[in-house]
Amino acid sequence: MIISIRKLGNSQGIIIPKPLLRQVGLEEEAEMKVEGNTLVLRRPQPAPRAGWSEAAKELAATGDDALVWPEFANEGDSELKW
Repeated sequence: MIISIRKLGNSQGIIIPKPLLRQVGLEEEAEMKVEGNTLVLRRPQPAPRAGWSEAAKELAATGDDALVWPEFANEGDSELKW
């Protein structure tokens, strides 16, 4: 598909048909970057560990935050003074 690049104020832009945006899941926002000589639009990725804090608080509130593995001790730990 060949499209025209249009002047939009002090910038330039393109019109992307709505069915194409829906097809790739771009409804409200997109991540745009240049890879080589290609302009790439993709769905924004959530930040790493997004939501972990809330999930940890929920686990703690329900009491489901016990250790899965027992704590490991070394020989002689009981003799250490802290």
